[in-house]
Amino acid sequence: MTNSSETEEIRQLVSLSSRILGSSDQGDLIWGHASTRDPDGRGVWMKASGWGLEEVTPDQVQLVDPVGDVLEGAGPRHSEYPIHTEIIAARPDVGGVVHTHSPYAVALAAAGQPLRPVSHAANYFVPPEIPRFTDTADLILTPELGGSLAATLGAASAVFLVNHGIVTVGPTLQVATVAAIILERAAQQQWITQGFDSWPSWSEPAESESKRRHIFHADAVYQVWDYLVRRLEQ
Repeated sequence: MTNSSETEEIRQLVSLSSRILGSSDQGDLIWGHASTRDPDGRGVWMKASGWGLEEVTPDQVQLVDPVGDVLEGAGPRHSEYPIHTEIIAARPDVGGVVHTHSPYAVALAAAGQPLRPVSHAANYFVPPEIPRFTDTADLILTPELGGSLAATLGAASAVFLVNHGIVTVGPTLQVATVAAIILERAAQQQWITQGFDSWPSWSEPAESESKRRHIFHADAVYQVWDYLVRRLEQ
């Protein structure tokens, strides 16, 4: 079983991820959340409801089980916990999940356009296209909807919840957090590109895959995480 020191490290990680997301324009007032898999298989650790991402401390991180019961921590839980519990259940390779309402990514998905690799950022995700969840634009309040979202995500590292938000995943919460920030940057860069009076160019699939290997290898992703932590602490 996880000891108190390990639990404190988990709470620190979730709160740090939350604050990084909040400081990176991923916040939406009190909405949005990040989670990490419980090492003992009891569910997910995620922030309590009612707090903005940028103000989350370890004391506001809860352990939520697959049916929504709060096993550790205080305060109300987020109603969209099935996003996290169902993806974690469906993807043994996933250790961290992020759900935010990042503005450019939400707008891109609502516009019905695929993400194009017009810059380095989008190559993290495409090809293939980022899947689009369209069962509902309402909140993901039930295990059934969470399971459908997990099925739409499939083996991808991100999914658009059309007219709602995004979900990114990774083997760790650090990776999922970096992915959310890169996805928003990619969407913003595509919006800027399309503002010019011409049709944009983008990388062919083979070049995108090459750039992904060269730019977004595991060491680089964790270096980005370390940079985000340093920036938050300044």
